[in-house]
Amino acid sequence: MSFQDPAKPPFRADHVGSLLRPKRLHDAREKKANGEITDVDLRAVEDNCIIEAIKGQEKAGIRAITDGEFRRSAWHYDFLCSLEGIDESAPHQGPTFQAGQSINSLEVKSKIKNPKGVMIDHFRFLKENTRETPKFCIPSPSLAYHRGGINLIDQTIYPDLEEFWEDLCAAYQDELQLLYDEGCRYLQLDDTTFAMLCDPKVRAQMADRGDDPVELIRTYARGIAKALEQRPDDMLVSVHMCRGNYKSSWIAEGGYDVVAEDMFAGVPVDGFFMEYDTDRAGDFEPLRYAPRDTIVVLGLVSSKLAKIEQKDDLKRRVDEAAQFIPIENLCLSPQCGFASMAVGNLISEDDQWRKLELCAETAEEIWG
Repeated sequence: MSFQDPAKPPFRADHVGSLLRPKRLHDAREKKANGEITDVDLRAVEDNCIIEAIKGQEKAGIRAITDGEFRRSAWHYDFLCSLEGIDESAPHQGPTFQAGQSINSLEVKSKIKNPKGVMIDHFRFLKENTRETPKFCIPSPSLAYHRGGINLIDQTIYPDLEEFWEDLCAAYQDELQLLYDEGCRYLQLDDTTFAMLCDPKVRAQMADRGDDPVELIRTYARGIAKALEQRPDDMLVSVHMCRGNYKSSWIAEGGYDVVAEDMFAGVPVDGFFMEYDTDRAGDFEPLRYAPRDTIVVLGLVSSKLAKIEQKDDLKRRVDEAAQFIPIENLCLSPQCGFASMAVGNLISEDDQWRKLELCAETAEEIWG
């Protein structure tokens, strides 16, 4: 297949996945937490909000349609903690967001399994309600290790770390097959680890807990490769990376130079969504390592700031990136989701839709 085919994802104008939750969805979640409504009542509100979000994406000119992650409280915990054996109970470790929010750690307390699938019904509803390409986003398997490390994996359950990775990746293989059977042909693995490991302070944290940061990059690449080992040929997979996304703040800084070569060589996906909206991400030179049969989606539009970017600036930056990778291998998107956590970034829904429209319009003007 041609990776430059505009009819195939990643699309020239794409997006990362999560969208700002409408107020009525926040209100419904609060009522459910207080026992004022039932699960069925909440599901009905979610369904209605997702249908409206689908229409909003289609109206904006986006062809990769997500459910906005409206049924989740967080982009990663909801999925990972639904796998048997993984629990979000360990204390915080490592750097915090600029806004001061810490990150809970993940603990492995029993054998990891995925007997029934985790979010299959989420995808089914999405597919039934869009005429465009349904795109589903789940956290990368790397997060199950990165957010805890070997000290939070029960040594009586997994005395050999390779067994941990075998079971984890098998759980992902099961999920991919179930999603494929429901019609999923475009899957995104959200993976903050590569971009986080660009930051010296994160690398120091990894070293302090006993991990080799350089080897971690290769370990995470092998984990993704293993998880995708049995994926069908017509299931397109991308990896998204960023440096943190909570209430318009971030965790890490640093260019891709220290991870690019191993990441591009070891991660067998069709596209890489790479955060590039600020100087925190460094320059485009690491793109020279990208395989020529792979798409790089440039995250040039901020999902954190309300200010709307200028088309000419976006076009100029695409041209700069094209010095290191052919322009036909490039696409455009926001740098992250608009609400990786349910609370969302500090922008309005109007800002969100205008930015998605900007991506679609700019991509049309660049690539036609």
